[in-house]
Order: sequence, then structure tokens, then C-alpha cells
Amino acid sequence: MLRGALAASVTPLRDGGAELDDDAFGPLVDFFVASGLDGIMALGTSGEGILLSPVERRRAADLFLQASDRRLQVAVQCGAQTTADTMTLAAHAAEVGADAVVVIGPPYFPLDEQAQYAHFFAAAVACAPLPFYVYEFASTSGYAVAPAVLQRLREDAPNVAGLKVSDTPWAAFERYLLPGFDVFVGPEALIHQGLEGGAVGAVSALASAFPEEVASVVRQPTPAGAAHLAELRSFVERFPRQAALKRLLGLRGVPVREDVRAPLRGLTVAEREDLDAWRAGLPPV
Repeated sequence: MLRGALAASVTPLRDGGAELDDDAFGPLVDFFVASGLDGIMALGTSGEGILLSPVERRRAADLFLQASDRRLQVAVQCGAQTTADTMTLAAHAAEVGADAVVVIGPPYFPLDEQAQYAHFFAAAVACAPLPFYVYEFASTSGYAVAPAVLQRLREDAPNVAGLKVSDTPWAAFERYLLPGFDVFVGPEALIHQGLEGGAVGAVSALASAFPEEVASVVRQPTPAGAAHLAELRSFVERFPRQAALKRLLGLRGVPVREDVRAPLRGLTVAEREDLDAWRAGLPPV
């Protein structure tokens, strides 16, 4: 089972975001290992997974796993627009040795409880017995996964292990701290409260660029630590997030390009200068 501090990793791209940057996966994973993270979640929101083709997503999962070589836990986010694609990606993740599968609900259509259950159940079965986690992020998927659906999934699919919850504020988050579910905190500002409430770790977008800071707060959670992470995240969110995280990695010497997949956009010259100046003013890691 997953535990600890995981980065919601960016996905290295090149050629203006048109292609995977195969050569950058190794250095990126080496950086995460050296930083003390426990693992990564590949191909989530920060990883642009929903924008990549199924073929690219399988290739990216392979590259992350090869680079990790069991030095990190690797969870693969396999949520796609259709149940069929989600099942194919989940089965592939299990076949190539991922530590877990994570699935966000398909965006656009507001699925009711019956449709939610059928979709997640099919995905869990496709990767069984690999641990399966639902990715709850209502503002991104367009709807919340009903707790009743989660309880039914837990009863019917033995490999359903838990959730990554990215909802805010705390009132929206805490209802997913359900008995028998391993919960990972998405919003860095809620890491302290979440762990105090029974969560087992965090899956953090900020950890792509600030892994040491996130790992430290997960291991020794305090209100001040969570507030510091919230301040960092708030500044990053002033920019196109995926491009900003990649730029910040580059500033730390990790050979990840700023390229993102359209319709996401890169940084403007002014944004790049602003981000660089802010990063230069932070205390050294």
C-alpha cells in the first residue's frame, strides 16, 4: 500500500509539448529519490495525463517505472474519458509493475451514483489485485464522488484501498476520511489537518518542484509547515501551473523543459522573469 509523501509529478515533454521527452524521465526521478520523497503519482492533473493519448500514457508509465527501478513507489493515474480506455490503462499499469492505480472520474458528463460505481468498479477489476485509489477532485471532474459509492466499491472490489482527495475547503475534504480507506491529501494547506484526521500521506503537485519541503511537512506535520506550503502553492498558481512547475525544476538543474501539451500554455517572458525572481529570493533548500 502507498504511504508517505508523493509528488504529483509533471510529465517531461518536448517539441512544444507534442512528444514525450524520454531522456528527461531518469533525471526527474533521480531528483525525487535524492529529495527524500516516498513516491510519485504519474499522469495526474499536474502530469497532463488526460491530454495524452493512451499510447503516450502507457509509454510514460513505462518510463517512470523504468527510471524508478523500485526506488520509489509509483502510482499511475489511469482515469480517461471512457471506461474502456480507463480499463486498458489500469490493466497496463498492473502488467508493468506499478505500485497502485489511481483513477479520477471522467470529466464533462456529471455521472450519477450508478454510473460512478460502474466506472470505478470496472477500473478496479481491470487492475486487480493491484491497490486501487479513487481520485476525488470535484472542481476538475465536475462532480463529487458520492461516499456511498466508495463504500459500495470497498465491499465489492477487494483491491479498493483508498482515495486521493484534492477538494477544498476542509469541510469538503473531511467527509472523505472514511473508515477503512487510506486517504492522501492533495491540497498542501490541508496536510496537517488531513494527517491529524487519519490520512496516511499526501500526493502533492508542489512536490514536483519543492519535494524536500513537502516531505518534511508530511513527516512532521504542523500548522506552520502546512501554511508555508500553502504560500508556495499560492504563488505557483499565479502562473500556468504545469509550465511553472517545469520551469522551477529547470532552475534546480533538472533537465525538464517547460513544454506543455496544448491547450495548456507556456509562460510568457514576463511570467518567466517574475517566477525566476521569486525563486531566487527563497531560502536555499
